[in-house]
Amino acid sequence: MKFESKSNNYKKKVKESFDRQNFMKLINAKLIDVKPGYCEIHVPYHDNLTQQHGFFHAGVISTIADNTAGYAAFSLMEENSSVLSVEFKINLMAPGDGDVLIGKSNVLKNGRTLTICTSEIFIRKNGIEKLCAAAQLTMIELKNSLDKKL
Repeated sequence: MKFESKSNNYKKKVKESFDRQNFMKLINAKLIDVKPGYCEIHVPYHDNLTQQHGFFHAGVISTIADNTAGYAAFSLMEENSSVLSVEFKINLMAPGDGDVLIGKSNVLKNGRTLTICTSEIFIRKNGIEKLCAAAQLTMIELKNSLDKKL
């Protein structure tokens, strides 16, 4: 679907919010792309992000599913709004065995308060991308609350 943002500065708004997330810095995540209703984030492999078999940890995979959906939804929201996750369900379909974790999220339905998104998480190994997880997420728009602590 094609969406239009309620904010002319949606890319700046998303980037500034992303840059404030210390956890994204900790895992060396990179905001790759944001369009109205879409977001892509990459995380390079690092031993500190793995589980006992050396694969990306499910917590990191889930985090990227959540963040890509949050920013896909946030890209459509009003200028002075903020976004929070309400719920999500994730299916881990293959091990996160690769060099880069790639999260891509699209908005399915943008409502007045709630936005429903899907996230697909891919793992890239030897130049080949493979789907490793899929999630459905619900985000809430908190109007007139940008930069306020909740």
